[in-house]
Amino acid sequence: MRTIAATEIVKAVRDMCIHANHFQPADVRKCIKDGEAKEDSPTAKEVFRQLAENIDLAEKTALPLCQDTGLAVLFVSVGQDVHIDGNLTEAINEGVRKGYGEGFLRKSACHPFTRKNTGDNTPAVIHYDIVPGDKVRISLMAKGGGAENMSRVMMLAPAAGWEGVKEFVLKRVAESRSNPCPPILIGIGIGGTFEHSAKLAKLALMRKVDDVNPDPDLAAKETELLGLVNKLGIGPMGLGGKQTALSLKIEMTPCHIASLPLAVNIQCHSSRHEEVEL
Repeated sequence: MRTIAATEIVKAVRDMCIHANHFQPADVRKCIKDGEAKEDSPTAKEVFRQLAENIDLAEKTALPLCQDTGLAVLFVSVGQDVHIDGNLTEAINEGVRKGYGEGFLRKSACHPFTRKNTGDNTPAVIHYDIVPGDKVRISLMAKGGGAENMSRVMMLAPAAGWEGVKEFVLKRVAESRSNPCPPILIGIGIGGTFEHSAKLAKLALMRKVDDVNPDPDLAAKETELLGLVNKLGIGPMGLGGKQTALSLKIEMTPCHIASLPLAVNIQCHSSRHEEVEL
């Protein structure tokens, strides 16, 4: 049995919160840097130029990529042969507390009705999974409000099928327009139950832009739907252009015979996430 000190978890989460808000993931960064050359519209080109400049400024000045530094969402895979010396959930929240405090990041967690801020961006949203081995893998996403507000879960009729999924996704993106700060990344969860489809959609956003779904049918569906989204012409920051979305990923699992759960989780162009293995 391998033991990991809770203090290691605290430090890892702290560092991830700060780094994710200042350094865009390399795959998304490349898309933004290459985006200007792919557009015909002078306005779309200028937006991509400014987004690329923002990436460089964040790296050079230690200022966040965006003023909305998000809620901390974590997916934690814990090896069954690992013992955490301390309380894992408390350690993760302490890491978030330190990261957002010591990193001078905006705290966005508040009471749903009084809107009183918790003051330290906790509690974090944490999803646990028990896996084989003696490692702990922590994936963190700093999820901004603008994109999250445009996300939806829909319980489709089974007869809706793939055509119903396409229709709902395209309508959701079209209605969102500039609100999620496009070019966006789209995570789609299909199947499971109401809440599980939403989790799948968020997990889909953790995948790299250029990866290929191991299921050939889903890979083809991702390509098809991404093409249809970009034909909407919403473009960067909703000002028109060829690139409304940089990525569209689908995660799918079996569902009840009477249901077709569908979740669409939209992410802004900053797509701030980090992963560490301890």
